Amino acid sequence: MSGPPTENLTCTCVVAGGGPAGVMAGFLLARAGIDVVVLEKHGDFFRDFRGDTIHPSTLDVMGELGLLDEFIKIPHQEILYGEGEIGDTHFRIADLTHLPTRCKFIAFMPQWDFLDFVAAQGKKLPTFRLMMGTEATGLLREGEHIVGVTAQTPSGPIDIRADLTIGADGRHSRLREAAGLKVDDLGAPMDVLWFRLDRHTHEEHAVLGRIVAGQLLVMLDRNDYWQCALVIRKGTAETVKREGLDAFRARIARLAKRATADEIKSLDDVKLLTVAIDRLPNWCLPGLLFIGDAAHAMSPIGGVGINLAVQDAVAASNILAESLRRKSVTLADLRRVQKRRMFPTWATQALQITVQNRAIDPILASTTPPKVPAVLRLMQRWPFLQRLPARVLGMGFRPEHVRTHAKT
Repeated sequence: MSGPPTENLTCTCVVAGGGPAGVMAGFLLARAGIDVVVLEKHGDFFRDFRGDTIHPSTLDVMGELGLLDEFIKIPHQEILYGEGEIGDTHFRIADLTHLPTRCKFIAFMPQWDFLDFVAAQGKKLPTFRLMMGTEATGLLREGEHIVGVTAQTPSGPIDIRADLTIGADGRHSRLREAAGLKVDDLGAPMDVLWFRLDRHTHEEHAVLGRIVAGQLLVMLDRNDYWQCALVIRKGTAETVKREGLDAFRARIARLAKRATADEIKSLDDVKLLTVAIDRLPNWCLPGLLFIGDAAHAMSPIGGVGINLAVQDAVAASNILAESLRRKSVTLADLRRVQKRRMFPTWATQALQITVQNRAIDPILASTTPPKVPAVLRLMQRWPFLQRLPARVLGMGFRPEHVRTHAKT
């Protein structure tokens, strides 16, 4: 990663990071006629145990782009309800079937399928370029202005100069570090262990959370298997692993209400997600904007990470496309994006923090059988109350709509 650049590129916008925020931002800007280069450090999009939930507001975006009919042909599961069990009591907490959206469900789809689809749409455009196996490693500066990135490609280093750099390189963003921007860590008392369980034919299609004394297991329906998340106290993953495979299998079998969990062949099949909730107080510098996890890491609570990332990308495209066409993007334009997206970011994180501090943390600390909260009992008695959490879950606090037009 040293030595002079082997090549120099110039574009209107360079996007660092090929996750949902980066690929969607690149596609939307290219669709609006902007010359875009998107950088993805890996050679493909395949990562297991990434967020796989496509929310109704994101499906609305696909509809506004004229892509929904083709998109939903990709194999997926449609989840209409969010349900759970506390002890032996089954309850429903969210009913998405009444949402004012095109699709009244959450689609469970591997993230790599989502990214492959959006990238394929981008490749149809003459102004979209996706460089796989290429990682943004630093920033190019002229005085206080960011004028592009340095990057490492399979064939060597490269400089990419651009009117705008979008940092969408995740919660461990190298560009954010290079920019020297402060990150506010909001705290998270738990981590998550991800793994799979076989799905039995008699089990219902739903999102299930199972709570017993000191234990919380989330089971996400993936049709022929459950993608499972065992929520543990932060920093205790090594303790769980030291207890051994047999103890882990027994624990999961008990929580999942099945005789065994022998399909977990090794603790190497169990992946740790270190939960973080943080955000940048300042998302931008002259010539540089951060979106998605690079601007705000979300908890897995609600599975809203992809949705927030896509909404950021839509807002950025709506606000910046015309200025990029004129090559006149200002710091004030970039701050408009942050102002537009700061409230939904703050509100979502505030809700996640409330849930983790008032519900999840006490559950993990408890040694007694949990009681069903009164609000959940009311939701079962008056099902229309289930529509409120469904709206927050399915649409977010400020759903974005595509305002740009395709340039042919």
